[in-house]
Amino acid sequence: MILQRLFQFSTILRSSLSVVLRRNIGFTAVVFNKAKSLDPVQKLFLDKIHDYDTKSKKASGPVDAGPEYQKNMDEEIAKLQRLYGGGDLNKFPDFKFEEPKFDEVSK
Repeated sequence: MILQRLFQFSTILRSSLSVVLRRNIGFTAVVFNKAKSLDPVQKLFLDKIHDYDTKSKKASGPVDAGPEYQKNMDEEIAKLQRLYGGGDLNKFPDFKFEEPKFDEVSK
């Protein structure tokens, strides 16, 4: 009976210890990877992401959009204004709901 409980305890301890060790090994692998220099392809990818981030903070619209994009955008906005009766399409519309008038009904 004591041996059986000791065996159960040791299997539980072994399984929980293996989970902890796997997590720690996975974490240390990430830390050691960051300490080493990056692969050239990874470095190029990260450089492009950082470049895009700086460009997107400076640009008011899409990044690297030329004058042709702006021309097409203006044409599409003009089409939508003609279809839906004008107004500012960049602003959310104001909805005004009036209270319904109820007639009092006598019995």
